[in-house]
Amino acid sequence: MFKRLENCYNTADFRALAKQNIPGPIFHYIDGAADDEKTYFHNTEAFDKCDLVPNVLNPVTNIDTSVEILGKKIDLPIFLSPTALQRLFHHEGERAVGEAAEEFNTYFGISSLATIGIKEIGKKFNCPKMFQLYVHKDKSLNEDMLQKCVEYNFDSLAITVDTIVGGNRERDLRTGFTSPPRLTMGSMLSFALSPKWSMNYLVREKFSLPQLESHLSEGTKIAMSVGDYFTKMLDQELSWKKIEDIKKNWEKPLCLKGIMSVEDAKKAIDVGASAIMVSNHGGRQLDGSRSPFDQLEEIVNAVSGKIEIICDGGIRRGTHVLKALSLGANACSGGRFYLYSLAGAGSSGVKRALSLMNDEIVRDMKLMGCSSISDLNKKNIRYK
Repeated sequence: MFKRLENCYNTADFRALAKQNIPGPIFHYIDGAADDEKTYFHNTEAFDKCDLVPNVLNPVTNIDTSVEILGKKIDLPIFLSPTALQRLFHHEGERAVGEAAEEFNTYFGISSLATIGIKEIGKKFNCPKMFQLYVHKDKSLNEDMLQKCVEYNFDSLAITVDTIVGGNRERDLRTGFTSPPRLTMGSMLSFALSPKWSMNYLVREKFSLPQLESHLSEGTKIAMSVGDYFTKMLDQELSWKKIEDIKKNWEKPLCLKGIMSVEDAKKAIDVGASAIMVSNHGGRQLDGSRSPFDQLEEIVNAVSGKIEIICDGGIRRGTHVLKALSLGANACSGGRFYLYSLAGAGSSGVKRALSLMNDEIVRDMKLMGCSSISDLNKKNIRYK
């Protein structure tokens, strides 16, 4: 059945729209994960382990969904986590995501592997902006990206710490997905079956990775899978000491993305991080690892109040956000929930996805008897 944007009401609908509108290898890059993809599916299933307990007869005419995170007040308790290669998904790419974040006044992030440059994003958008730093072996590249983030007034830096090597993304191996796309008989067939996407890719702005192209050929001029890129190009000697060294050159809030243990959460405090993203990279790295939601309460109990905690991964519904906030997360973030909508319909898709998420959160807060995020707490949660 042909799917239209106006008939999309949840993440599953946006996923179907994306699958319909973009070539198979690109859809499976967004949709896929590592090994048997058990962690990927468990990230969402983990939210089903507990139930929300509402309170009634509380005035809920006015609902405040705002939170303060990484030095900024945002109007939604969930933001758009930085992800790579977005102009492969839709020709508007990071520009579309920024437009949606601006409209809803929430954080959005761009990656070291973004398809739009730091300078343009910094000048174009006034909403809170995060840069996701992949620490490369090439020190001059790291320094260049960091300096540009300072120059163009990015609000926070998120250092990804769970990509020492690339995960075993078997879907990408089967489809032959690379950056930039490599033309094979199989990929050309999938491109031919997505004529609108193919025309946009061929005639619009040429695909590039602006942060990388003046330093590296891999991923820009030389086609490479993302897994191979992480393994070959990123710094496998990344350490807590190197995080401290980066912090010396970054005065604004610093977030460590990919923290999953209490021990590492405590170390993040010691090196001066402002926040941690409890995240397993959407199940794309270590299959068989715990879900962020499963780890959330343990980490909150150990470090809450000493560092901000962002629950990142598996979020598909407003109730997922409310459960994470009830357990003590300061905010939530996600990737696929907006990437499907970007791939399916560009800026209009991302705005609709955020609008629906906002509606769910507001409606569910009213049903919970909560007028502000601060009303949510562990008393709202019961485990099955």
